[in-house]
Amino acid sequence: MVKLVIMRHGESEANRDNIFTGWTDVPLTQKGIEQAHAAGKVLAATKLEFADVHTSMLYRAIKTAHIVMAECHQLYLPEHKSWRLNERHYGALRGQNKDEVKQSVGEAQVKLWRRSFKTVPPLLKQVDEDPKYSKWGAIEPRGESLEMAYNRLIPYWQDEIAPRLLDKQNQLVVAHGSTLRALIKYLDGIADADIDQVEVPNGKLILYEFSDKLKVINKQFLDENTSGWDKTDL
Repeated sequence: MVKLVIMRHGESEANRDNIFTGWTDVPLTQKGIEQAHAAGKVLAATKLEFADVHTSMLYRAIKTAHIVMAECHQLYLPEHKSWRLNERHYGALRGQNKDEVKQSVGEAQVKLWRRSFKTVPPLLKQVDEDPKYSKWGAIEPRGESLEMAYNRLIPYWQDEIAPRLLDKQNQLVVAHGSTLRALIKYLDGIADADIDQVEVPNGKLILYEFSDKLKVINKQFLDENTSGWDKTDL
C-alpha cells in the first residue's frame, strides 16, 4: 500500500499570538520547532521512507519540513515548493488579532470567514507584489475563501502528488491548516457544509494509505505516544 503523510507546520508566532496570517511569512516559535522535531522522531520510528516532500513557499512550512526530514534521516529527498500549497490568503484580515476582530464584527462572522467553504474574507485593496511569485505571473490573490484555496490546490494534487503515489512512491506534504483542510475535503469526500468541523492541529502527522487506484483504505494520526504502526485512528 502506498502512503501519504500530511502535516501542518509547527506553531508559528502568528498562531501563538492569534493573528490572521495567510501568505505573510512568519517564523516558528520555540514550541513550533519542538513540534517539528517531535514529528520527525515519530516518522523515524515508523521507518517509513518517502520519495518526495512537498511544501509551500512560506517559511514556517519549509522550516518545519527541513526539521522533520532531518529527524527521520531523509534530508536528501527531492523537495518541491509550490504557491499552490500556501495557506489560504486572509485578505484584509491579515495581521489582525482574531479576538479583536470577533469583538468588532461578531463571533459568527469570524467563524464564517475562518471555517466555511465559500465565504470570502474582506479583500485587500490591491494585490501584493512579492518577487518570489513573479515567475508565475498574477497569482497573488486579494483574499480567498477555502473554496478558492481548494481550487488552486487540487491541480497540484492531480499533477504532482497523485501520479507519484500511483507509481507506488510514498509522499510527504508539509503545508498549512487551510490547504490541508482542502486536501482532506477532497480525499475524504467531505461535503461543503461539513468542512467547518475539520481542524488540522499544528505539528500533527496524518497518514493516508491508498489502494493501487488511490482509493483511501486507511487514515490515522501519528503522534509521539504511538509506537511502530500502533496508531490512533482519526
